Amino acid sequence: MQKEITLPIQGMTCTGCATGIEKKVKQLEGVIALDVSYPKGEGKFIFDSSTTSQQDIIDNIEMSGQYKVSNGQQASDKNNFDLIIVGGGSAAFSAAIKAESLGLKTLMVNAGLNFGGTCVNVGCVPSKNLIRAAETAYHATHSNFQGIRPKGVDIDFSQVIKDKKDLVAALQQQKYMDVVKDFKNLAMLTGWAEFVDKGTIIVDGKDTYTATNILIATGATTYIPNIEGLNEVGYLTNVSLFDLEEKPQSLTIMGAGYIGLEIAMAYNRLGVKVRIIEFTDRPLRSQTKDITDVLEAQMKKEGIEILPNFRAFKFEKQGADTIIHCNCPDGTTTQIIEKGKIVVATGTKPNTSKLGLDKIKMNLSAVGHVLVNEKMETNISNIFAAGDVTQTPPFVYTAATEGSTAVSNAFSLSKTGIDYSSLPWVVFTDPQVAGAGMDEIVAEEAGLPFEVSKLDLSHVPRALAAQDTRGFIKLIRNTETDKLIGARVIAPEGGELIQQLSMAIKFGITVKDLAESFYPYLTLGEGIKLAAITFGKDVSKLSCCAS
Repeated sequence: MQKEITLPIQGMTCTGCATGIEKKVKQLEGVIALDVSYPKGEGKFIFDSSTTSQQDIIDNIEMSGQYKVSNGQQASDKNNFDLIIVGGGSAAFSAAIKAESLGLKTLMVNAGLNFGGTCVNVGCVPSKNLIRAAETAYHATHSNFQGIRPKGVDIDFSQVIKDKKDLVAALQQQKYMDVVKDFKNLAMLTGWAEFVDKGTIIVDGKDTYTATNILIATGATTYIPNIEGLNEVGYLTNVSLFDLEEKPQSLTIMGAGYIGLEIAMAYNRLGVKVRIIEFTDRPLRSQTKDITDVLEAQMKKEGIEILPNFRAFKFEKQGADTIIHCNCPDGTTTQIIEKGKIVVATGTKPNTSKLGLDKIKMNLSAVGHVLVNEKMETNISNIFAAGDVTQTPPFVYTAATEGSTAVSNAFSLSKTGIDYSSLPWVVFTDPQVAGAGMDEIVAEEAGLPFEVSKLDLSHVPRALAAQDTRGFIKLIRNTETDKLIGARVIAPEGGELIQQLSMAIKFGITVKDLAESFYPYLTLGEGIKLAAITFGKDVSKLSCCAS
């Protein structure tokens, strides 16, 4: 008598596992047809029940000890999935989209921020919206042209924040929730997930869920330093600051990384007095001093107070004021009075501390990042990780690529890696700071033969026409191959140049190619050509359109 069964199979880690199971089960007498699917974590079997039995098939599958059939239960068990995604940000949604395209039964479990994660809710979208609003206010009061005298601006701060909230809500719905609303294989759950074992999670301490593969995409949050009194003074982070509808009298920002600097310039231009306390010697310490000198000069020109080499060691309240006790560069101490708000922007930490990763012996970095290779694989074969929770570059676009790559690699024999050697990035200050590839310090550390060309914007016709020559374009080339290996730009809207330079690095474009290409006259992009020419010529001695 012919019989058909579907069995859920645990322990498969690739399509090769499914092929191996098929070969073994085919050897059983009475097996007529079979189809074992690694993505679905199941096998369908048609057999002659007078010759073999369901238990014979199960025993054959489990014989090696590598695979287990879950008590013969159907693979449609509501708590059993092909893929579980822990997290709800860009990496998670990218993974869910890829999983849907593969027909995988997927569960996304999210806690903390709303679905959509940091970028749309409290990061990229709100910050860049406020930065643009602040630029509008700034240009209404400042002009580069003597013949243009701005009359000022009336800022409705509360309305600016309300408009920002409306934009965040709209994009969170349109770009995240609406994208997956018709997915047939995706379930979404709000709750805190914790690992029980490498194939099982428990949500909010109640319900357990199992999957063939699991993706950790829990992101990161603001790192709060352990400073006496800080937790008692009511500090803000970008999460709470961006929703504050009443304009603060002033801000003291702890930290001068890219988050602190973007906040400082935006809120200062919106009429808030801003001070930055930075424990290193300068803002944006990850970049070379020539870049930070330009940025620091502009910020001070706009009235932002920067205190480098200051280290806060105690916070306390005196009435409505906050007193910040600091160690000064000269070894003395001082007290800084903040009448407004304290903003903590001292970096981020990965969200891994409450996931139960110790139970499964997950390898973490010293600060808690999930360690992955270029394929998004962890030290546990069926667990992958993507986005800010890992040690990879912390950008929304890298997180999205990582999420999709992780799912592809989890359910395929042909695994692909991610190459970040030409990765472009932008800091949205004014002037903007942008980069791709390595700078001269990294090139020297790598022992590469290199040369640097640095072109001040005073040599770029577009900048001269705009009466705004703040910044420069810097190219780094390999002197043996003439290939571009790195670039740094600090310029108004300088971020618009960096993708071209990133592509040049990725595809091995030489400096000669860059110098001999056509560029529209009176564009900022022409500065790339001029910077390339500068490797061999004095650009100040060239006419406007000369090569």
